[in-house]
Amino acid sequence: MRLAVIFVLLWQLAVTALQIPRFLLPGPLAVAQAMIDGRAALARATLTTLAEIAAGFAIGACLGVLLALAMGLLAPLRRALMPLMTLSQTVPIFAFAPLLTLWLGYGIAPKIAIVALMVFFPVASAFGDGLLRTPRVFRELADSMGATPLEAMRIVRIPAALPDLASGLRIAAVYAPAAAIVGEWVGGSRGLGALMIQSSGRMKIDAMFAALAATILIAVIFKAAVSRLALRLDRHAAGSGEAA
Repeated sequence: MRLAVIFVLLWQLAVTALQIPRFLLPGPLAVAQAMIDGRAALARATLTTLAEIAAGFAIGACLGVLLALAMGLLAPLRRALMPLMTLSQTVPIFAFAPLLTLWLGYGIAPKIAIVALMVFFPVASAFGDGLLRTPRVFRELADSMGATPLEAMRIVRIPAALPDLASGLRIAAVYAPAAAIVGEWVGGSRGLGALMIQSSGRMKIDAMFAALAATILIAVIFKAAVSRLALRLDRHAAGSGEAA
C-alpha cells in the first residue's frame, strides 16, 4: 500500500514538473476528477465487467473441477485428454475472442465464455495433478478398508488435493479480469474494456485511465475474495490431514 501511494505521488509530481499534456499522460488528480465526473457510467461498466468475471470464473472453475474428477477416476480419459489440454495452451485463449463474438454475439455471453476458458485450464490442471499425487499410504488405507473408487475419491483423494485446487483458483483469479477486458475490447459496447476503447477514440485519456483504475480495483478485490476461498480450502485440507 505504501509503495502504491509513493508511486501515485511520484506520478503526479512528474506530470506537473514535466508539464506532460493530459492527452498523453493525465495525472492522478485528473484521473480522480474523471472518475468523479463519469461515476455513473463508470459504475455501470464496473458492474457489467464484474458480472462477467464472476460468472465466467464460476463456470470455468466448476468445469475444471468436474473434468479433473473425471480424469482422476478414468485413466483412459486422462490419457486421451491431457495431450489435447496441453496442446490447447499453445494457442492464446485471447485468439478465440473474435470467434466467440462471432458465434455468441456482442452481448455478455462471449465475455463470460472467454473468462471461463481462461479459468478452466489452471483449475483442471492443478486439481488433476493434486488428485494424481494423493499420498500412497492414504490410497493403500482406503483399499484396505474396501473403499470403492468413488468412496476413495470422496474420502481420501479430494481432501488431499484441496491445496492444489486452491492454487489453481488463485492463479485463475489473476487471469479472469484480463480475459473479461479483452473480450470487451474485441466486441462489446458495455463494460470497462468497452469504456476504455470509447474513451481512447474520443481522446479522453483521463476517462480511459479512470476505467483502467476501476479495472485494477475490481481485480484486486476479486483476487482477495478468491484467496479467502482458497485459504478455507487449505484449512479444510489441513483439518482433514490431522483427522487422518
